[in-house]
Amino acid sequence: MSKYFIRKSFVANTVTSLNVFSGFVSIIYSSEGNFKMAAVFIIIAAIFDTLDGIVARLLKTSSKFGVELDSLSDVVSFGAAPSFLVYQAYAYQFDVWGIIVSSLLLVFGALRLARFNINVGDLKTKGDFTGLPIPLQAITISLLIFSFHQNGAMIKPYEDIVIPLVLLLSFLMVSNIRYNALPKLKGKKLRIKVAIFIVLLAALFLVIWTNGQILFYMFMLIILFGIIRQFYCFIFNIKKS
Repeated sequence: MSKYFIRKSFVANTVTSLNVFSGFVSIIYSSEGNFKMAAVFIIIAAIFDTLDGIVARLLKTSSKFGVELDSLSDVVSFGAAPSFLVYQAYAYQFDVWGIIVSSLLLVFGALRLARFNINVGDLKTKGDFTGLPIPLQAITISLLIFSFHQNGAMIKPYEDIVIPLVLLLSFLMVSNIRYNALPKLKGKKLRIKVAIFIVLLAALFLVIWTNGQILFYMFMLIILFGIIRQFYCFIFNIKKS
């Protein structure tokens, strides 16, 4: 293995390390009761999680080591951090049951990542995911807390959906429901690129206009779309492509 390859691997692995570092910072903020910053750092971790894959592909340094490091980072940033955030911000009031329910995001997230690692080759080929990706779960939970936890408590009616949402997201991570990977612009026609750009621009406008609260609903739409598509394929006996 050349020194040049080692240097390229170091760059990609450093980005991944920033992912797990962000997850650790999120846990610290949750322990201090600063739930908005805890949520922000989970989202920052998700950004680094996306960037490390991009960097690895650009530098052509994909490896089993990188896959394992990425999964270990995800367990912290998208498993432990959101679980602790949910417990500290809301579920603590239910004592032992609060601990158990909060831990499901971590436990089922770890199971989700283990399955992903086993099937990572097939997933790259298909370009989609079996089960809800753990970063998507973590971002959704973070946006819920960030947007609707005010004055030391969850505001109504959102406090009533915290536990059901945790249970739903935990189940979806280990389900067989298909979720698409992010679309790649490489090789797309110009009109498709323009359409995607317009959609992203409109989404950015809505985010600014609603002070970020619309993001929670956007991610919920993505999650619900996977469920609805699964039921549609089941009812009409459509095989997955």
